[in-house]
Amino acid sequence: MSILIKPIITEKATNDSEVYNRYAFVVNKKANKVEIRGAVEAAYGVAVTSVKTMNYPIQRTTKYTKKGLVTGIKSGYKKAIVQLAEGEIIDFYNNL
Repeated sequence: MSILIKPIITEKATNDSEVYNRYAFVVNKKANKVEIRGAVEAAYGVAVTSVKTMNYPIQRTTKYTKKGLVTGIKSGYKKAIVQLAEGEIIDFYNNL
């Protein structure tokens, strides 16, 4: 089971990483905070002080078009905000 799916690199997440030393990841829906902490420490070699998680539900949309009723779905995911110890950083751009 892969715990870390991908890092979240948005304007808000980048600002959090620069100011508060917090990084955001999309993680497996069944992973708990202890598993997420271990995965981040193993993958990036940093010390994690806290982990906060959020579950985003499935979003369903319905549109009325010329073709009739069109339905869409956006899958749900789990997001983790990881607070690192003082002086630790994660560089997502080092191997570009």
